[in-house]
Amino acid sequence: MRHFVDRRLRLLLLLAVLLAVGLTIADSLTEKSLAGTLVQSALAPVRSAANGLTRQAEKLYGYMFRYEALEAENKKLKEELANMQDNARRADVVSRENDRLRALIGLKSANESYEPVDAYVISWNANEWSSSFTINKGTASGVETGMCAVTANGEVVGLVTEAGSNYAVVKSILDASIEISAVISASGYNGVVRGAYNTGLAGMLRMEYVSSAAVIRNNDQVMTSGSTVYPRGLVLGNIVDAGFDDTGIAKYAIVKPSADIENLEQVFIITAFDSQ
Repeated sequence: MRHFVDRRLRLLLLLAVLLAVGLTIADSLTEKSLAGTLVQSALAPVRSAANGLTRQAEKLYGYMFRYEALEAENKKLKEELANMQDNARRADVVSRENDRLRALIGLKSANESYEPVDAYVISWNANEWSSSFTINKGTASGVETGMCAVTANGEVVGLVTEAGSNYAVVKSILDASIEISAVISASGYNGVVRGAYNTGLAGMLRMEYVSSAAVIRNNDQVMTSGSTVYPRGLVLGNIVDAGFDDTGIAKYAIVKPSADIENLEQVFIITAFDSQ
């Protein structure tokens, strides 16, 4: 755009200069006579055109400088906006981390035997039937295979299945191969929770082997019943549906995970706890 304006401005200025020179020469050659008067009358439209070209050149000249000023201002505003957005993102990250750390303090206060190691999710590996992610802490930080991963609010997110010196792979609770002993907190009925993908419910959990006598209600909370891997009382999710299994002998429940598995940023590996 600017190059087009520059070319047009140069052309107009050149025409204006040529006309001005021509008119000056014509003025010097004509005298105050009838012939001169006729020539001046004939040149009047040319003078008007020259003045018009000059004014248009001045306008384009002013427009070009205004355009450059606006372009510079626009660039500066874009830079300021980018800085503001970056600062806002940083503030959001810090705010979320502070919220998680405050929640973790509450979790440790209620479970003094917990020894959690904080870690950040650095990559995901998920397909139709399996779900796992990699974290930035490993054996050098005390993380070993067979340890459970939770959120700062005590929500189970998975199990460590591989550990290197500075990384570990966590298989999430959405994976159908993970089995967790669980209990319906309101009624005390036990069962086993695993990923429900195999039953056509990706992103959900299925609690199986529940007593046929169990009263199962929507929104009942499901928690870990306790084992050598998962401390008792960790949150798994809430029941959204229930029914009898294919045998008709036991019941099952569909559980929505409490943890937002797909949007995890930070997790905590429980490296030690009192299992009693």
